Amino acid sequence: MKSISLLTATCIVIANMVGTGIFTSLGFQVGGLGTGFSIMALWFVGGVCALCGAVSYAELGAALPRSGGEYIFLGIIYHPSVGFLAGWLSATVGFAAPVAIAAMPFGTYLHDIWPGCNARALSLLLVWLTTIVLLRDVKLGSFFQDGSTILKITLIVAIIIAGFCIKTVQPISFLPAHGDGTLITSASFAISLYYVMYSYSGWNASTYIVGEVRDPARTIPWSVGLGTLFVMGLYLAVNAVFLRSTPIPEMVGKEQVALIAGKHLFGEAGGTVMAIFICIGLISTVSSMMWIGPRVTMAMGEDLRALSWLARKNSRGIPVAAIVLQALVATFLLLSASFNTVVNYVQFALALSSALTVAGLFVLRWRQPNLPRPYKAWGYPVTPLIFLAVSGWMLWHMLEDKSTRDPSLLGLATIASGLIVYYLSPKNPTPTPAAPAA
Repeated sequence: MKSISLLTATCIVIANMVGTGIFTSLGFQVGGLGTGFSIMALWFVGGVCALCGAVSYAELGAALPRSGGEYIFLGIIYHPSVGFLAGWLSATVGFAAPVAIAAMPFGTYLHDIWPGCNARALSLLLVWLTTIVLLRDVKLGSFFQDGSTILKITLIVAIIIAGFCIKTVQPISFLPAHGDGTLITSASFAISLYYVMYSYSGWNASTYIVGEVRDPARTIPWSVGLGTLFVMGLYLAVNAVFLRSTPIPEMVGKEQVALIAGKHLFGEAGGTVMAIFICIGLISTVSSMMWIGPRVTMAMGEDLRALSWLARKNSRGIPVAAIVLQALVATFLLLSASFNTVVNYVQFALALSSALTVAGLFVLRWRQPNLPRPYKAWGYPVTPLIFLAVSGWMLWHMLEDKSTRDPSLLGLATIASGLIVYYLSPKNPTPTPAAPAA
């Protein structure tokens, strides 16, 4: 049953994108960049890259309308084993890790408000309450997703308005100055882009649930495009507020930049206010990831008999086993790993998977020129080439940098381990995606 509307699909994209990154990553950028223009350029480049990826995924999602994202796209374009590796990444840590990454600060910020609470217990409570909500009913999940996302955006807009209304501002300029060109082409910019692209991750969210979306030929392109543009505007505005309200030395190397900025925006009570804002926003982030990830796992279960138990749905069409599995993996990560460890572990592999998918747009057009394409990527071939160029530059520097190399290689090892499962498991005939409307 296709029950997901354009509003819900767009909310899912926005909720996946607006998570912990915007509230935590600026502190890791101002040390190496430190000028208003270079930092704004960083977030602008990240937004453009995400938008170029979004329009490419939109074409693939409209032409191949089966839930599963990269698992479906890469399996059809290259080989089923390649798709399985992307699905394996999603099923193991690709979605569970972002769930854990969002749940960790949820517990931490609430602990700051109520020190008597256990931060880890609060994080686990969020994951399992969200799981229970999503297991109840798809329509209930849609209502929960729409409401929590709209509330999160409302609160962020309030922060932006407060930031531009304050009287005492920092002496920072957002106009280009001498030396900005060197900064933008530096290794520091490329490494900082790693954190920015993590903040933008989720721009492809609605392509994972295309099989449950009404009129995917229209809904997928609009949801990823509108969602990405909207979040890009939010990110630029929020970072401008942080920079104009808070001295850069206070933010350098700090993870909780939003809490620091909150004190300058709202006084001493600002930390509590910002913590509440962030926690409310993180609820929809966890919800959207918990909703999307199991759809990839479910699609894998439909194709491999060893994983067929993951494809089972209840009477309301909800993949119960896949949802519970993701909750269990997220629980394991919450109990065993730190925030930075999980981010560094998963990001390289996810970025590589997205780059292979966008490159597949060229391959699919070459191999299947007559495939019905209700939507064609805007700006093709320039837009996918921009995405590939920026992604390749970022991935290269991630392998060169000592702080990200080892976790990146560990993430690749996780992907490779999926080959064992793939080649040992009997295969079911792969369902052919329903033909899109012309």
